[in-house]
Amino acid sequence: MKTVKVTNIGNVYQLTLWPKLFPVNCYIFEEENELTLIDTGMPASYKGIVKTIAEIGKPLTNIVLTHAHGDHVGSLDQLKETFKDVVVSVSNRDSRLLKGDKSLNTDEPQLPIKGGVPKKGIKTNPDRLLKEGDTIGSLKVFETPGHTPGSISLFDTKSRAIIVGDAFQTRGKLAVCGQIVKSFPFPAFGTWSKEISLRSAKKIFELKPSLLAVGHGEMIKNPNEVIKKAILEAKSV
Repeated sequence: MKTVKVTNIGNVYQLTLWPKLFPVNCYIFEEENELTLIDTGMPASYKGIVKTIAEIGKPLTNIVLTHAHGDHVGSLDQLKETFKDVVVSVSNRDSRLLKGDKSLNTDEPQLPIKGGVPKKGIKTNPDRLLKEGDTIGSLKVFETPGHTPGSISLFDTKSRAIIVGDAFQTRGKLAVCGQIVKSFPFPAFGTWSKEISLRSAKKIFELKPSLLAVGHGEMIKNPNEVIKKAILEAKSV
C-alpha cells in the first residue's frame, strides 16, 4: 500500500504522506537538468522521495527548507546520507530552529515559537543560509515569516508557481496560517505570529502566483481569488 501520493502539475511534484489522515507535503521542483527538493516531510517520507527522484531521472542537487518544523525536516538527515553532495539551504533565521534553538531576537514579537521544533536538532548542517532575493535555479526566495520567524516561500520566476510551506493551508479550506480551520487546526496550533502571517499572506498575494503549493492540503491553480478571500477572512477575525 502506497503511503506517499504523488501529484504532478507542470514541473512541480507534490509528495503527500498520509494523504487521507494527516497530509504532510514536500515538493520536487524539476529544472532542465536537475531537481530541487523543497522540504523533506517526516521520516516516513524518505522512501517516497527517493523513489520519485529515481522515476524522474534527474540528479537531486538542492534541498531547500521552507521552515524548520519537524514535519518539514523529518527525513533531512536520511536524505543527506543518501545524496551526499546535495546542497542544503534554509533561511538564516530558521537555521537556529533547525538546531532546536527557540530563542527570540530582541526586535521580534516576544511570542513563544510553537510547533514541532526538533528537540535535539538535526545533525545535518545547512550549506547555505538564505535571505530575500536569493535564487536556487529559477526559484526566488521570499521571506514570509509568521508560522515561524524565518519561514520562506519559493517562487518560480518562469511559471509563477509558489511553494509556501505553511504560510497557507488548503486542507479543510484555504486559510492563512494561524487561522483555525476546524477540520484541520494543526497549522494554526503551530503558528508563531498571526499578525506577521497575515502580512506574509498579502506579500504572496501581490506576487499573483499561477499555482499555490502548501505544506498541508492540495495544490491550487490560479489561486488569487481564494487567497484574497482567505486574507479578508483573516483580517476580520
